[in-house]
Amino acid sequence: MRDLDETDLRILRLLTENARRPYSDIADVVDLSAPAVSDRVARLQEMGIIKRFTLDIDRSQLRKGIPVLLTLELVSHGPETARLTETFLSADAVEHVFTTAEADLVVYARVPDNDIASWLFDTVDEGTVDDFQVTLLTDVDWSPDLGGTEFALTCVQCGNTVDSEGTAARIGGKLYQFCCPSCEARFEEKYETLQQGTD
Repeated sequence: MRDLDETDLRILRLLTENARRPYSDIADVVDLSAPAVSDRVARLQEMGIIKRFTLDIDRSQLRKGIPVLLTLELVSHGPETARLTETFLSADAVEHVFTTAEADLVVYARVPDNDIASWLFDTVDEGTVDDFQVTLLTDVDWSPDLGGTEFALTCVQCGNTVDSEGTAARIGGKLYQFCCPSCEARFEEKYETLQQGTD
């Protein structure tokens, strides 16, 4: 498997600053041709490092409301946490949802009408939140930084980190990363078994 290099990291930094930056501009900075930059970006997408190009909207310009962090202690965890995360992400007022190591949810939202408790209980089902804390915010800044980043691809079979000894294989039209050839073989075997079961 080809390791990512400093040029890949520089391309990611430039795209993080402006995802619409022309490849020709990036090529000038990293000393490559525009088609070579395009190839690298396509490879980073294929590897799952770049998941999508998004639009970063300053929602404070579009909607009123009080900016808050809500820390929610849930009644139950597991699938309920994932379901609540999706519920919050689909709410208009919510911009970010984080899950803590204690399995609590931290939600950044701009709550309309300044009635946080009513908004919360209109958004989630009764009995899903055990307790919550509200932190009022005066300002929000977000600046992603790739400094000191080390790429850590994850083996789809066992979840271990893929290092230079890892492999990659295209299975069913999709590129997968593996930490070792035996994980690749086990994954391919499972895939073929599942494919035979659907025929």
